[in-house]
Amino acid sequence: MANDPRTTDEIDINGIMRMIPHRYPFLLVDRVVDLEPNQSAVGVKCVSAAEPHFQGHFPGLPIMPGVLIIEAMAQTSAVLVVHSLGHEAENKLVYFMSIDSARFRKPVVPGDVMHIHVTKKHARGAVWKFEGKAMVGEKVVADAVFAAMLVDR
Repeated sequence: MANDPRTTDEIDINGIMRMIPHRYPFLLVDRVVDLEPNQSAVGVKCVSAAEPHFQGHFPGLPIMPGVLIIEAMAQTSAVLVVHSLGHEAENKLVYFMSIDSARFRKPVVPGDVMHIHVTKKHARGAVWKFEGKAMVGEKVVADAVFAAMLVDR
């Protein structure tokens, strides 16, 4: 796919916000790197102590909720879908449909830089299925298989 004009090394936060409707405090991907259309992408999340969920999860021992790690996978996948489809994705939203086999292996804490690796397993019509893996450094902190659907706005 190296000759695909949509292949890109990086999509910054402004590009992500043009592709998906999420905004702070629920935008959980800071940039997308190594995106290969219809194949895979890597999202980057710089975890900050200023994020509101750390006030209650847990006071004195801030840990990023696992559900937000999965949401970061879903958002990275949504960017992959929208980027892959180009104009075909205009006036569409990518809805998270299902999750299977989610595992949380290590806590994610403020100061961590999480790399979210998503790979398309297959796509049938409007439904895309993915494998996701979140990493901090060389360690896998979470992984899951999940699906999303492209719908009209």
